[in-house]
Amino acid sequence: MSSAVRHPAVAGLFYPNSSDTLLRDLRSYMPSYAAAGGKSTALACVVPHAGYMYSGHVAGAVYERLKLPHRFIILSPNHTGKGRRLAIMSAGAWETPLGLANIDARLAVALKRAFSSLEDDDLAHQGEHAIEVQLPFLQLAIKSLTFVPIAVGTAHFEALYALGTALAQVIQSESQPTLIIASSDMNHYESDEITRVKDGKAIEQILELNPRGLHDVVMREEISMCGFGPTVAMLTAVRALGARSAELVKYATSADVSGDRETVVGYAGVIIS
Repeated sequence: MSSAVRHPAVAGLFYPNSSDTLLRDLRSYMPSYAAAGGKSTALACVVPHAGYMYSGHVAGAVYERLKLPHRFIILSPNHTGKGRRLAIMSAGAWETPLGLANIDARLAVALKRAFSSLEDDDLAHQGEHAIEVQLPFLQLAIKSLTFVPIAVGTAHFEALYALGTALAQVIQSESQPTLIIASSDMNHYESDEITRVKDGKAIEQILELNPRGLHDVVMREEISMCGFGPTVAMLTAVRALGARSAELVKYATSADVSGDRETVVGYAGVIIS
């Protein structure tokens, strides 16, 4: 278990590596983040993780709506294919241009005790962008946050269900509120028309809080939602935690920015309470 600092892997690529530019962009995506009123308390959310120019406005629309706690569990896909299939980091900190975000070591240990398949593995997180791009949004709003990063590299429903069950057990036993963030883009590299249809089928299952339904529709319809595994685990957890509703805050595709409607990626922002 390493306690080293993980340095940014995609600063200057997915988001600005200048703190001043990054803050300016974040504030444009979250124009009312500092407002005290109108904030929702949530159990979890789904947010995209593409380059900020494409999906930052969707992620920001979610985060500025939330009354954010100081502690987070962030679930991401494993795009690189490196490392363990269920990879956690239990110590250390992640660096962004806005400073360090510390890993919640006590919470990480509790999660490993609850679900022995979680393994400490820095390699799975080294070049992975899907968690890193969430941290500046959180750092803008919360000055003393802690988090636990988990990279999910399996599509097996039983493993995802077990992970979600363990998340719920640990969160239920804690007095400190914890937000589960499922980091995911939606369908990839098909036309805008096809992507919107496919994404609609996946989003329907998310809004129905149906982890099995999401897993099955992604598999059956060949929806290339990269973070469906994290989202299935998150949905399993929130059902156990008593979730009652889900709201689609914003949906977009890369075509809304690029103008290219032949090959797009979809982005959905969802809040679950």
